[in-house]
Amino acid sequence: MFAALVCIVLVALGLRPGIVSIGPLLPRIIVQFGLSHTQASLLTTIPTLLMGLLALPAPWLARRFGRDRMILIALALLASASLLRAFAGSAALLFVATAGIGAGIAVAGTLIAGFIKESYPARVAMVMSIYATALALGSSMSALVTGAIAARFDGWRVGAGVWMISGLVALAAWLLVASGAPKARQTATAKRYAMPIGNRTAWLIALFFACNNFIFYAYISWLAPMYVEYGRNAASASLILATFTLAFMVANPVFGFLSHNEDRRMPLAISAGIALAGNLLMLVSPTAFPWLTVVLIAFGTGGSFTLAMTLPLDNAANADEANAWNAFVLLVSYVIAAAGPLLVGQLRDASGSFQPSLWLIAGVGAAMLAITPFLQPYRPSSITLAQAATKSATNF
Repeated sequence: MFAALVCIVLVALGLRPGIVSIGPLLPRIIVQFGLSHTQASLLTTIPTLLMGLLALPAPWLARRFGRDRMILIALALLASASLLRAFAGSAALLFVATAGIGAGIAVAGTLIAGFIKESYPARVAMVMSIYATALALGSSMSALVTGAIAARFDGWRVGAGVWMISGLVALAAWLLVASGAPKARQTATAKRYAMPIGNRTAWLIALFFACNNFIFYAYISWLAPMYVEYGRNAASASLILATFTLAFMVANPVFGFLSHNEDRRMPLAISAGIALAGNLLMLVSPTAFPWLTVVLIAFGTGGSFTLAMTLPLDNAANADEANAWNAFVLLVSYVIAAAGPLLVGQLRDASGSFQPSLWLIAGVGAAMLAITPFLQPYRPSSITLAQAATKSATNF
């Protein structure tokens, strides 16, 4: 199981650079292709949207073709699309390659949660915190290094294409997992679980996760360009973005290990409150305390991210049901979150500044905090897992 955990970490490291690396490169890409801020936001919006939409068919694909095989296909697509984007000669091809990156991330990310539920049923929160930390570490590495690579080679293409390597590493890691998996894991399963569309708790989890991801991807896309407009040079702005992703990463294990039971409302409220404090400070004075501001925002959203990823698994009785819950939560949350980068870009084009966007982000942060009291687990602790699975399927 330790070897599988190492492979999970290696896969997670490769699942975010394709999105995060775009932030430091956006000013150069905007100039080369003549994009507006709204058009440029699609480079983050497209993969975020696909992370939601493709969560819907992912469980069916896993049943039909085998979970591990689909994860391998998704990781291969991620690596090849990352290379294609680096050679894009037109805006259209740039967006097509970005869609391939989003599709690979979407399918792999959806199905890995079920693998964790199946392989580590008694340590879900701990393993999910390790997985989330690795996701954030991949984000931090790409945020920190991409700008420097682009400056060294005086262009954005090498900075974008270098992250194909992390995709190949992820692919090799999951080949090891697939080769060592029991035969039962490689074949389609007969048991099907419907997504919990009629479940109130599932909707609340999805909305909380949507708010958190809205904030995260809005800043991932626009934090560096924002501080360039505030007078920072590109290297300094990239360092601020790297600080954001680093604080996000640090929060993942902190909140994962502090949350010891399935009722996670208190740590959820604490993390959402920290994020809101940072958002309000950014709104009032984005240039006064940039390092403190981004640390607060990222630490709060990082803690919320880890806990929110665990919530669907808390409400599932087994790996297949976890896939159904996870698919539903990802579908709703990432479709909503995809609007974050897009709306920030549109408001920037319309107003000529990022201030209206900061009002919007602060409002989303307030909504996220307001949802936390209602995130008590759906499944009562006094019933058995079998009863829980039956009740989950029939709940309205």
